[in-house]
Amino acid sequence: MNILAISGSLRQQSLNTRLIVALQQRAAADCSIAMATLHDIPLYNGDDEERDGIPAAVSKLRERMVAADALILATPEYNAGMPGVLKNALDWLSRPPELMAPTFAHKPLALCGATPGGLGTTLAQAGSLQVLRQFKVQLYPEHLRVSSAHQQLDASGSPDQRLASALDRWLAGFIDFAGYSRS
Repeated sequence: MNILAISGSLRQQSLNTRLIVALQQRAAADCSIAMATLHDIPLYNGDDEERDGIPAAVSKLRERMVAADALILATPEYNAGMPGVLKNALDWLSRPPELMAPTFAHKPLALCGATPGGLGTTLAQAGSLQVLRQFKVQLYPEHLRVSSAHQQLDASGSPDQRLASALDRWLAGFIDFAGYSRS
């Protein structure tokens, strides 16, 4: 199974990027998790789209998403919502409208998030749900929320034993949800 995990944070030492690395480390041999970041995606501007078309960074991300069997969005929480950079990428990926369904429709998608705080990324994921519903993805109902992530993920993304067990359970559940049968 090929999964594309997108980090919704631009920070070099992002806890959400580290969470994706931890998922990559925990993935079974028959499961590949590739990571995508949003660094090169410009702010959406309809004038720019009309004049220049879809930016190359958006087209490349879309190609990777279409090729993937499933998607994971790792989103931090900024001011009780999803980060603007993630919302901006979703705005671009919904353009042109005829490409939105091939990019998202019926694609298994899971939400996760890591935060140094004690409440997890509940509000960011709730905001993401509102946006993702229009894309008609198959949304995995178990959202992974990692609070106090700076204590559970080291700088290289390696999780402590408790988080490793939680990641294993969550990832196995998502793979089952996505309908991937292991040989």
